[in-house]
Amino acid sequence: MTTARKPFWRSLYVQVLIGIALGILVGWLWPDAGRALKPLGDGFIKLVKMIITPIIFLTVVTGIAGMVDLREFGRVGTKALAYFLTFSTLALAIGLAVGNLVQPGRGLNVDPATLDQGAVASYVGKAHDQSVTGFVLGIIPDTLISAFTSNEILQVLFVAILFGIALAHLGEKGERLVGSLRTLTAVVFRIVHMLMYAAPIGAFGAMAFTIGEYGIGALANLAGLVLTFYATALLFVIVVLGVVARLAGFSLLALVRYLKDELLLVLGTSSSESAMPLLMEKLERAGVPKPVVGLVVPTGYSFNLDGTCIYMSLAALFIAQATNTPLSAGDQLLLMAVAILSSKGAAGVTGSGFIVLAATLSVVPAVPVAGMALILGVDRFMSECRSLTNFIGNAVATIVVARWEGAINVGRLNRVLAGGAGELTEEESDALQIEGKIEALS
Repeated sequence: MTTARKPFWRSLYVQVLIGIALGILVGWLWPDAGRALKPLGDGFIKLVKMIITPIIFLTVVTGIAGMVDLREFGRVGTKALAYFLTFSTLALAIGLAVGNLVQPGRGLNVDPATLDQGAVASYVGKAHDQSVTGFVLGIIPDTLISAFTSNEILQVLFVAILFGIALAHLGEKGERLVGSLRTLTAVVFRIVHMLMYAAPIGAFGAMAFTIGEYGIGALANLAGLVLTFYATALLFVIVVLGVVARLAGFSLLALVRYLKDELLLVLGTSSSESAMPLLMEKLERAGVPKPVVGLVVPTGYSFNLDGTCIYMSLAALFIAQATNTPLSAGDQLLLMAVAILSSKGAAGVTGSGFIVLAATLSVVPAVPVAGMALILGVDRFMSECRSLTNFIGNAVATIVVARWEGAINVGRLNRVLAGGAGELTEEESDALQIEGKIEALS
């Protein structure tokens, strides 16, 4: 029995697309009105961030508690971190290579002394808080409860891992609680679907503000950097992630089509966090085991930021070239080494990439931090591309780690990706995960 297709205009994809188009139009024709619509975008992102904490906690806890062998958890985590480090480093290297080849900042001949350092002072101030020690200690919450109120993804993940391991050790005593948590998880994801009704409005407000505040004309001033960044990110996604996906046995294009609603949401809000709950749900529906989704996706939002890494290396080279600051091979290797560390922990929200860039340049004295004022006006336009690249990178990483674990049936995965959302029921998804495990053991 076939169900009637719903009208195209009821699709989240179409609604968000309309919201983005209207936002661009309003911001262009009525800039003041566009700037005034900023609360719509901010409000929607706050709504989604409100639900991210319980989703991460519940998904991780029920996933770990359902593991037969907790050594599987450690194995998944190790493989995920190895993947993150490898591809973050590769993204930085590609950004440096393209920056040296294209040289988007060459010929601007900007004197750093003439730049307005006050324009980036607030970002530099925040950047001073970015240190390796501070980042590691920041994973540990002040109290068990504060992890849920601080809006720090890694703190919630840390508490969830401890809770899940403890619950798994209770054996039969903890089964009743696990069942209740699974029911609560279903409730929370239902709330997510309710919040998505506001997605087109949030995308409309965010895009209207961006165009109204910075203007489409702002792109022309630094078009070379913006176009180079977009082209490099596209190259990374199509070539690098495309090859990785093919080696893992699935099509990157099919995955992008499967996640088209979420990608438009990220584009409209300029925040990959706005689509995190839907990404986790869709990956589970595609047959990726809950423990892998619960561990890899939230961790990837802090450790696997391919778009941010490309942006940091390109932006740093642009500033150096624009200010005629020579960078030796040693300087560039130091820049990449610092960026590998400073990029970890950058949240998937608007402006975080700029703060992390400030943190990196503060440690690399060869590049003038004041040069960041050159790209401040167009950073928002690059934020969308950063978020999209980060989002796709985390989706690919989650499937690859599951494939690496032998915990997913590739044939069924491709069937779901080709069929789109809603292909599998929850019972079918559970059966798929079991089938994948059996296939890996045989």
